[in-house]
Amino acid sequence: MKKFTLLLLLFSQLVFAQFTDINIVKEIHAKNKGLVVSAHPLASEAGAKMMKMGGNAYDAVIATQIALAVVYPQAGNIGGGGFLVGVKNNGEKFTIDFRETAPEKASKDMYLDKKGNANTDLSQNGRLAVGIPGSVAGYFATLKYAKLPMEKLIQPAIDLAEQGFSITEREANLLNHQMQFFDQHNTNKTVFQKTAPWKQGDILVQKELAATLKLIQKEGAKGFYEGKTAELLVAEMKRGNGIITLNDLKNYKVIERKPLAFNYKGNEVVSMPLPSSGGILLAQMLKMASFENLEKYPQNSTQAVQIMVEAERRAFADRAEYMGDPEFIQDQTARLISEEYLKNRWKSFNKNAATPSSEVGKIIAQPKESTETTHISIVDKDGNAVAVTTTLNGLYGSKVVVSGAGFFLNNEMDDFSVKPGVPNMFGAVGGEANSIKPGKRMLSSMTPTIVLKNGKPYIIVGTPGGTTIPTSVFQSIVDVLDFKLSPNMTINSPKFHHQWLPETVMVEKNFPESTISDLEKLKYKIERISQLGRTEMIVIDEKGNAVAVADGRGDDSVAVQ
Repeated sequence: MKKFTLLLLLFSQLVFAQFTDINIVKEIHAKNKGLVVSAHPLASEAGAKMMKMGGNAYDAVIATQIALAVVYPQAGNIGGGGFLVGVKNNGEKFTIDFRETAPEKASKDMYLDKKGNANTDLSQNGRLAVGIPGSVAGYFATLKYAKLPMEKLIQPAIDLAEQGFSITEREANLLNHQMQFFDQHNTNKTVFQKTAPWKQGDILVQKELAATLKLIQKEGAKGFYEGKTAELLVAEMKRGNGIITLNDLKNYKVIERKPLAFNYKGNEVVSMPLPSSGGILLAQMLKMASFENLEKYPQNSTQAVQIMVEAERRAFADRAEYMGDPEFIQDQTARLISEEYLKNRWKSFNKNAATPSSEVGKIIAQPKESTETTHISIVDKDGNAVAVTTTLNGLYGSKVVVSGAGFFLNNEMDDFSVKPGVPNMFGAVGGEANSIKPGKRMLSSMTPTIVLKNGKPYIIVGTPGGTTIPTSVFQSIVDVLDFKLSPNMTINSPKFHHQWLPETVMVEKNFPESTISDLEKLKYKIERISQLGRTEMIVIDEKGNAVAVADGRGDDSVAVQ
């Protein structure tokens, strides 16, 4: 009897053990071992655990993504969507588009008032802002490249949700800051709301989310897109002005697309095609910058920054005019990244002065794109590589939690052009190419990218940050390839950003004051901001030595197999 009681006590301790050991690791050097870099240490560890169990990079990325839905609820998700870029060790390249889509009842003017004015509150907050989630379908589309069953890959996330984990100071501050919006947009109280303020070390337990994950574990994708979870999601829609139906959920499909691949200084850059603008913007910016022999100048020098800013200006003007869901527009990617087109675009570059944005695109009035996305970079011991960027769009998405299912819903509809010429929450302007239509995927800035050297993964990189994503990935690649910086210096050096409109150049704190002063003399308008993105990078040299670095701007962390 005593033995039975002791066993029962041990079992109860195991079952209710909470995850309180949050060990943030910023850099790991390894050889012939799998590496995971993500926004949260517990998620990175979940991915590394799968590789220790015999899984590959694709097993790891599934486990990491689902764990982020639990431990990083402001951007990790099962209620959002994203893009995955993969390169297998046999050289095969692929992408998975699990971007959200517009519901069947969506319409071009759904966010306009009677006078034709755009109401961006409706596209950014509450149930009408929600696109059909793609993340869960994305996990299952990735599964065919993995080795382990979903039953094992989802278990770490279930444990984290059911048993609870201690939140970091950053997470506590975010939850407290958003509490008024959770109160405003949720009919039923959620686990994220409480009377006393959240503080570092508090345990976040998510029983409803654990139950939802168990349904997915048991029933596969149908455990999300059909049955109980789907019914709870649609019921949540009906508590407000949401329009997603059971049919919308059941009919959601991922799309495997041909990667956007191009050469940059002898390296092959593999990124995401439309409906991500990221790959096109990256190709345009790298190619235009190469016209000025960027490598001649020091990183963050006046000359280098001006060249890169002007490349960004021209690329983002093209984003507004030409880019959208390729199923609904004429896809002009080939023209936009061609040498002939870009050389013509670059003719107006003037090293003695800023190019007015009105000279590179038709100026349209604007409002502000959310920066709350999350990125994962992974390589395994066999050389399989994966970069995935996933999002709810805004911070905690629409602020709506599906009652009874425990997960946040996205506010991705705001990434459409709510009204052509009206900017989204990130300031990105769009036109007809990105207007709202049922079944359409909204244009994105996410830029998961893998750079190959001699056909093998060399750089795996990506970041959150809304419209600042492509420019941060651009800077990360040139920092390594042109400026020969270490991965750590690349990730943690102060960054800058420009996107055509607004006319300002954003610079992080600690950006060189001499460069700022010189740029102002050239008529650039400078805006100082606290931070740009949170880049996750792995660099592998030709001998197989890998360095993984997690961004110092957050709780981002590296884990090793």
